[in-house]
Amino acid sequence: MKADSTMIKLQQIRKSYGNLEVLKGIDLSVERGKIVSIIGPSGSGKSTLLRSINMLEAISGGEIWLDGQQVNRPLKGRAFEKHINQIRQQMGMVFQQFNLFPHLTALQNITIGPIRLKGLSKKEAEDRGKMLLAKVGLSDKGNVFPARLSGGQKQRVAIARALAMQPKVMLFDEATSALDPELVDEVNLVMKQLASEHMTMLIVTHEMRFAAEVSDHVMFMDAGVVVEQGPPEEIFVTPREDRTKSFLRKHLAS
Repeated sequence: MKADSTMIKLQQIRKSYGNLEVLKGIDLSVERGKIVSIIGPSGSGKSTLLRSINMLEAISGGEIWLDGQQVNRPLKGRAFEKHINQIRQQMGMVFQQFNLFPHLTALQNITIGPIRLKGLSKKEAEDRGKMLLAKVGLSDKGNVFPARLSGGQKQRVAIARALAMQPKVMLFDEATSALDPELVDEVNLVMKQLASEHMTMLIVTHEMRFAAEVSDHVMFMDAGVVVEQGPPEEIFVTPREDRTKSFLRKHLAS
């Protein structure tokens, strides 16, 4: 596949755990600078799909492409490890849990990747880290350890850490689901800012209103298949499939 306006392309992605097939031939194309939200009930395969994109989950079939490079190339041993490490440096991923190093300050959590993996000097990495802390509204927290941060602050540090690697795409796996309700907005604001800057993003979320507001494209999954996908104004206002309608009635009820 030649590099073009497509940043991520998934072709017939399948994933099984023994006899249980959790992804049943998923196709998706994400254009450069676009935001795609993946919604659906628990157990629908959303997080498995997201984790498969950077090979945290090894897929059972299909092809994954990032900016013209095949992610799941048929390599073995050290060649595969080198390839997948290089691919993962191009994808920032933010999980439900923050996964910060507890013995490092917020700034050190952000700089460790660029120093060790990209060869930046300490000063270069710290300059970038301070800029990113300002970007996520935490300029005064650089020397603070994770134990002294709120959940929302930890998640914003995790976003800054992912951005420090200057990824081509950001993957968010239910980034606000572990937060108290009053902390959700501060993380969503950072994600909205990234959207305004045209960062390519895939967002697994249970927040329907946020998805409707920020997305260029919405994909509704259930039982390992794509039930329906399209622009947010179609999915949230005029869905075609009964399963989508039923899901949204439940989750958009005020």
